Amino acid sequence: MSTGKHSAQGAGHTTRREVDERILESVRQRAMATGGQLDAVALAGAVQDSGAALGASGAAESLKALQDEVAGLSVLEPFAQQPEVTDVLVDGQGRVWTDSPRGLEPTEYVFGSAEQVRRLAVHLASLAGRRLDDASPFMDMSLKHYRVHAVLPPIATQGPLISIRVKKTKPLDLAGVLEHAACWWHPLLAEIMERELNFLVTGGTGSGKTTLLQAMLSLAHEGQRIIVVEDSQELHVTHQHVVGMQTRAANVEAAGNIELRDLVVQALRMRPDRLIVGECRGAEIRDFLAAMNTGHQGAAGTLHANSPEAVPARLAALGALAGWNLQATALQATSALDLIIHMARGEQGQRGPVALGILNSAGDGQMSVITAIDSNRHAPLDRASLPILEQKLGHATIRALAEQMAQSEG
Repeated sequence: MSTGKHSAQGAGHTTRREVDERILESVRQRAMATGGQLDAVALAGAVQDSGAALGASGAAESLKALQDEVAGLSVLEPFAQQPEVTDVLVDGQGRVWTDSPRGLEPTEYVFGSAEQVRRLAVHLASLAGRRLDDASPFMDMSLKHYRVHAVLPPIATQGPLISIRVKKTKPLDLAGVLEHAACWWHPLLAEIMERELNFLVTGGTGSGKTTLLQAMLSLAHEGQRIIVVEDSQELHVTHQHVVGMQTRAANVEAAGNIELRDLVVQALRMRPDRLIVGECRGAEIRDFLAAMNTGHQGAAGTLHANSPEAVPARLAALGALAGWNLQATALQATSALDLIIHMARGEQGQRGPVALGILNSAGDGQMSVITAIDSNRHAPLDRASLPILEQKLGHATIRALAEQMAQSEG
């Protein structure tokens, strides 16, 4: 990145850059005071607070330009608006990257200095009513159609980092998510929803876990109440009765922290027909599994795991965070979870389900996943798993599934 130097100005001279920065700083303070809610009136007040003048001529245009500047992602907005882009990333050298079905690609845009990246990161945090500074050098937040994560030096060793996950304004339906998957996946996943089975969607980073879960939840019965708890809002479910809650970080006085586990407990008191945990990553797994084992059907969540075989180790680690030993975790997990749906990203960037697993325990605390269906096998359906699949999904469903697979192979 360049040094970002500017020519010296005469004594007492105020540059346009200094005026703009005074206004933007005032906007940041106003945003934090209002929890990120900034309309035209609030912006005008922020300009007045800054002591800088927009000028009588073109004031309306200047105010509109300022509103556009603070409403989105600033210079990163055009990249996030590209149709297939799922992530916009700024690395420690100020280079901007995008991720899409084509894979991770560099753009031609490079920030002029580390300070520019830092200012943008701080600005984005302020729009969500959050602080990002040396005392709180990283943050994760939701901002309109985006999930934004930022890290400042010295935690970020090469320079400020910004990672943006793009939330599609029009979520894909299940058919859209399964565009590149085998045709028999759609009726299979629809039946899982119809029977209100408890399941986890697993997969690696960027495999489409949240996208699939979101699409499946849109198939829930109209009369059901879906309660979603997340670290940062990512699930936008197309359903008439969805209640969402997200965690909150502690303030500068280390007070007010609300964890995912707290939200799971609260959700259970809110008459959920379906309890959804956006991503299981900590001690909340204890209350989540306990809820399934006490009669809450149709529960679901996502879990980061690079393969179905890695799921037991991830569950054991989360159970340990909740204070469970291996035996307790295995007992609770195998009793609660009906199915594991594993997502993966193909060589061409396409995302889709590739395996359906059943969690199993030998009784000594050692868990394993039986891969009942594997899209990568010549014969996807594991015949040895038929009895348990029929128990969970019904004989007619599995028979129809086997026929569809046979036709596909033919």
